[in-house]
Amino acid sequence: MVREKDVRTISRRTFMGAVAVAAFAFSIVPGKVMGEDAPSNKLNIACIGAAGRGWANLRGVEGQNIVALCDVDLERAKNNFNRYPSAKKFRDFRVMFDKMEKDIDAVIVSTPDHTHYIAAMAAMERGKHVYCEKPLAHSVYEVREMMSAARKYKVQTQMGNQGHSDEHIRLVCEWVQDGAIGDVREVHAWSNRPQGGYAFPSSLPRPTETPPVPDTLDWKLWLGPVKERPYHPIYAPVFWRGWLDFGTGALGDMGCHILDPAFWALKLGGPASVIADTSYNPGMDFWGKVLDGSKRWKSEIGEDIAAMKKETYPAASRVTWEFGARGDMPPVKLTWWDGGIFPPPHKDMPKGFGGNGALIIGDKGAIKHGSHGANGARIVPEEKMQAYIKSGAAKKTIKRVDGHHQDWINACKGGDPAGSNFDYGGALTEMVLLGVIAMRNSGAKLLWDDEKMEFEKNKTTANELVKPEYHNGWTL
Repeated sequence: MVREKDVRTISRRTFMGAVAVAAFAFSIVPGKVMGEDAPSNKLNIACIGAAGRGWANLRGVEGQNIVALCDVDLERAKNNFNRYPSAKKFRDFRVMFDKMEKDIDAVIVSTPDHTHYIAAMAAMERGKHVYCEKPLAHSVYEVREMMSAARKYKVQTQMGNQGHSDEHIRLVCEWVQDGAIGDVREVHAWSNRPQGGYAFPSSLPRPTETPPVPDTLDWKLWLGPVKERPYHPIYAPVFWRGWLDFGTGALGDMGCHILDPAFWALKLGGPASVIADTSYNPGMDFWGKVLDGSKRWKSEIGEDIAAMKKETYPAASRVTWEFGARGDMPPVKLTWWDGGIFPPPHKDMPKGFGGNGALIIGDKGAIKHGSHGANGARIVPEEKMQAYIKSGAAKKTIKRVDGHHQDWINACKGGDPAGSNFDYGGALTEMVLLGVIAMRNSGAKLLWDDEKMEFEKNKTTANELVKPEYHNGWTL
């Protein structure tokens, strides 16, 4: 299992690609759910990270036995601690496993991005099925190791991009693969994060204040493998997404939702290249403090922006991946826009883009959809949608499921592998995280070697971000 100063590194196996959902066959489940009545039996589930996303994930599995809850922040987790009085409570997941390993069948990981790996690996090494929030991990190397571990330990997995189990994303895949919009060579996706929606900090330097750690929070455990730094409420419990050490910015936060339809429908995998352009223009409060009418403001802004780049993600970004041909599908360019910047106007979208969504552009038409699960997907303009419906539309060739959590539960009980298991969800996350690395190397076109898991032509800074350093006694 993953321990401080006692970690067994799992060797990486061959990368299986983004469309290996069917290939990851069911191999083993806990003994007590075997038998003719297996679907009616209940799993014993533990949740690591009982607050935040843990709230929704626990409700998604409430038909099962919630036997253990673990959270480093007792105050934040108290509502769920009270909601499940029979579940045993812990702060440290290692202690939970030491005391309850035989009583747990499956584990939900709902912690911040930087601790997904250590929690999920500890569960899989013990043969526990795992549901892990998106993005699957904080680095490409971590993701690749998690994919390998899921196969090695023969556990059933699911990434928490819950829209993957919805109807609209299946329709998008069926429309594209039916040829409804012709060959696709261009995709644009956008998000109003980090300022819009569930906003979080961006373009900030590290705070200098050192407020006391709340009595209910174990700050060292919250940090996990991240280099030591003083506690500040701008990190925990809710604003960690915008900080380089803890989150993955707007792209990591929303990419596994918004990019999922194109990734699935177009059978994408590792890109040939990725490049990003970013903006660290500060907010109005910052400008008000710096622009004092003197001639010194340029150097002051420059110094602060340099500090921002060391700590937080940009205020806005554009990221472009290029993919080669896949079978009979032509090469495609996928571009991500966030922070209030949007793609160029498109003739079939006169009313603009909206907060979060994507446009899949074919040579015979386009598909516009929203965020989670391709919400509101339509062929545009509407006349083409109606004509396609009248023509008979595509047959439903993709299996429908009864919800994202139930899809995972069914897999744990011997059913088909979950739709966003770590083979699929991991490949999607890798693509997203390669974009995050490009954002931290703004302006440089990075050429990706998927087999070697490295950037070509000695992109030293970028390659250092593929596999990060671990600290505080934790080992990767």
